[in-house]
Amino acid sequence: MALVTHGNSEFDRDTAVTRRAPGVYDAHLSAGWTIIQAVNGGYLLALMGRALGDALPHPDPMSVTAHYLTASVPGPAVIRTEVVRTGRTMSTGTASLIQFAEDGSEVERLRVLAAYGDLGALPDDVRTTAKPPAIPPYEHCLGTDSAPDGRPAIPGSTPIAERLALRLDPATAGWAVGAPSGKGEMRAWFGLADGREPDPLSLLLTVDALPPTAFEMGLSGWVPTVELTAHIRQRPAPGPLRVAITTRNLAGGFLEEDAEVWDSEDRLVAQSRQLARAVLQG
Repeated sequence: MALVTHGNSEFDRDTAVTRRAPGVYDAHLSAGWTIIQAVNGGYLLALMGRALGDALPHPDPMSVTAHYLTASVPGPAVIRTEVVRTGRTMSTGTASLIQFAEDGSEVERLRVLAAYGDLGALPDDVRTTAKPPAIPPYEHCLGTDSAPDGRPAIPGSTPIAERLALRLDPATAGWAVGAPSGKGEMRAWFGLADGREPDPLSLLLTVDALPPTAFEMGLSGWVPTVELTAHIRQRPAPGPLRVAITTRNLAGGFLEEDAEVWDSEDRLVAQSRQLARAVLQG
């Protein structure tokens, strides 16, 4: 058996997996990354990314698609991986996250299809019309600890919030004071509370760690992810990230969230789209 991790931050420890046999990994889903009672989808994606990074010959996640089948709970889990194809510049694999019911039967929580490559070997030409989101300075944004006037800004607390250095753009935090804008937008500065610098693996957490846009649309309650696809575009530079998420369409009890993640050098380092269920009550 071999422990698979890098570094000693809380994120690294909590996404560590143990290789039990080729393609089979033991994991423990930490209660520190829960929202209400469910384990956060971005944390789960990073955990799966850790196992796939060991199973595949290329180092970096580039495209990761996850289908969330049942809600994961803190505790032991097993990840089973399969190498689908290995090429010179990219490799593709699948992974399933399994937990066990009280009667000992297997329950599949999550299934992933991912393409891995070497982000450091990509050409450095960039041709884009994308622009970093306009967010006020960090100290003027709202966190769970304090607002610019010294009052707590974001009501309620979940275990995952204690592990994030998250500051919301006041223009997208009206929900926190009972005055949502009605717009499907969420923007924030993002980092890990213990100061761990971002890397391709932590970007899988970043794309699904902000409060849902449904809050700013006047909805409340859990917004569970059905499917999430993340594209990791570059290795991020050290420093805080900026995240912008938008929803254009809420219909039939489902909404999409499109996320962009920018690093401290104004580079677009990750993108994602997810389909989520919404609680249709205000």
